[in-house]
Amino acid sequence: MNIIDNLRWRYATKKFDKTKKLSDFQINTLKETFNLTATSYGLQPLKLVVVQNKKIQAQLVSASYNQQQIFQASHVLIICIQNNFSSKDVEKYFELSKKIRNTPDEIINPFKDFLVKEMNNKTTEELEVWNKNQAYLALGNLLTVCAVEKIDACPMEGFNPKLYDEILNLKSHQIKSVLVLPVGFRSEDDYMKDLAKIRKNIEDSIIEIF
Repeated sequence: MNIIDNLRWRYATKKFDKTKKLSDFQINTLKETFNLTATSYGLQPLKLVVVQNKKIQAQLVSASYNQQQIFQASHVLIICIQNNFSSKDVEKYFELSKKIRNTPDEIINPFKDFLVKEMNNKTTEELEVWNKNQAYLALGNLLTVCAVEKIDACPMEGFNPKLYDEILNLKSHQIKSVLVLPVGFRSEDDYMKDLAKIRKNIEDSIIEIF
C-alpha cells in the first residue's frame, strides 16, 4: 500500500483489541518518530510519556471522560510540554549543537542571541501557547507514522490534564500533559472500522495559485 492508501486506512479508533500489543520494534519506532519531529527552531520543547500499565490506564479512563480506548489500548502516549520553558533551554540546545556538529561560537552566537532574546520577550502564557503548537506537530507526525506502520490510534484532546498530571506524577518531571494518543490495534467489532471516510473533495479543500 502507498502512503495515501495508508492514510485512507487510518481512522480515530473507537475500540481497541485488548489482546493485541505493539511489539518493541513498533513502540520504539513511535519513540523515534516523536524525537525526530520537526519543532520550531529545532528546540524540542516537548516530552513524550509512554504508559503500558493496565492499572494506570484504568485510572486514566475516568480522567478521559470515560473513553474506554485508554484502557483497551496497547500503550497510551501522552504528549507534554515543559512547565517553565525559558532561554536556559535555548542555551542547552546550542550546547548540544556544538557537541554534535562542533560548530564554532562565532557562527552559533548570533542565532543563539536572537533566540534567547525571543524567549525572554515572551510571557509565560505566550511560551505555553507556542509549546502547545509544537505538540500538535508531534501528534500529526505520530498519526502519519502509525498509518504507515498499520498501528491504530485515536488522538484525544478530551481529557482532564490536571488529573492526568496527578495520576502520572508529571509535576516531578516539570511537565504537563497536552495531548493523548492511545495506540494499538482496532477491534473487529469496532463499528467505525468499515465506515467510509468523510472528507471534502480535493477541489473544495485545496486552493492552487499559478
